[in-house]
Amino acid sequence: MPDPAVRVRRVRAANPSPLTATGTNSYILGSGHVAIIDPGPALPGHLDALLAALEAGERVSHIIVTHAHLDHSALAPALAARTGAEVLAFGRATDGRSEAMARLVAGGAEPGGGEGLDHAFAPDRSLADGETVGHATWSVTAVHTPGHIGGHLCLAAGDLLFSGDHVMGWASTIVSPPDGDMTDYMASLDRLRIGAWRRFLPGHGDPVEAPAERIDALLAHRRMREAAILDALATGPLGLAELVACVYADTPPGLLAAARRNALAHLIDLHGRKRITASPTLGPNAIFHLA
Repeated sequence: MPDPAVRVRRVRAANPSPLTATGTNSYILGSGHVAIIDPGPALPGHLDALLAALEAGERVSHIIVTHAHLDHSALAPALAARTGAEVLAFGRATDGRSEAMARLVAGGAEPGGGEGLDHAFAPDRSLADGETVGHATWSVTAVHTPGHIGGHLCLAAGDLLFSGDHVMGWASTIVSPPDGDMTDYMASLDRLRIGAWRRFLPGHGDPVEAPAERIDALLAHRRMREAAILDALATGPLGLAELVACVYADTPPGLLAAARRNALAHLIDLHGRKRITASPTLGPNAIFHLA
C-alpha cells in the first residue's frame, strides 16, 4: 500500500462557473517522476501553471484523467506533447455508457448531456477497474465509478481517494443522461461507502475531510429528490418541465438546466425499477405516470 503521506500538490484552473465552483482541480502526485491527475481545461495559462508547479529536475511520467469532460481532459494532449507523458483513462468519452443509456440514444435521445463531453479525447492506454499504476514515490489504483459519466474513475492512493466529479463537498454531482446514469451513480456511491477512506480530493472545490458522512449526505439527497418526484406524480401524470418546477422550485435559475438533467436521470432510474411508466416512450419528452 502506498505511503498515505504521499506528496500531493493542487493547481486550480482559472475556469470558475456555477458547474465548476472555483475551477477544476489538477493534482500533481509524488516527487521526481510525478503523475498529473486531471490536467484540466485547454487553457494555455493552466498548462503554464502546471509546469511551473514542478520542481527542478521533476518529470511528468503519467497523465491520468478521471473522466472525459472538457474541464478535466482537454489539456491532456498539450500537456503530453510538452512532457512526453503517457495519458491514461478508462477510455474515450462514451466508453462505459450503460445499456440503459445506449438504448436511450438508439431511441433518439439527443447525444450528450450538456456537460461538455470531450469527444476528441483518446488515452494512450486504458485503465481497468482495480488496475494499479505508479512510480517510485506514488501509486494509484483505478476504481471504476460510473454515474456522472460511464467511464468515470476514482483513483485510490491508500486511504486517500481522488474522487473526480463523483463525490465533491461543494455540491452534488450532475447526472446527465445519456452520458450519466443515476442507477450506476447510486451503485458507485454504495461501493465507495464501504471503503475506509481518510480523505477525498475532488475535481472541484475543497478536500472532503469526512468521506463517509459526505457519501451518506449525497445518498440521502438523491433519495429525497426521488421521493419528491414520486410525490409529485401521485397528483397525476406530469411532463419533465412540470416535474422540475415542482421538485426543484428552490433551485437558482442558473442551475435549472442541470436540474432538468438530474430529474431525467431519476425518472429513467425509477422507470428501470418499474416504479413509474412513460408514454409514449421513455425520454425527455415523455409524460410520466406512477406505475
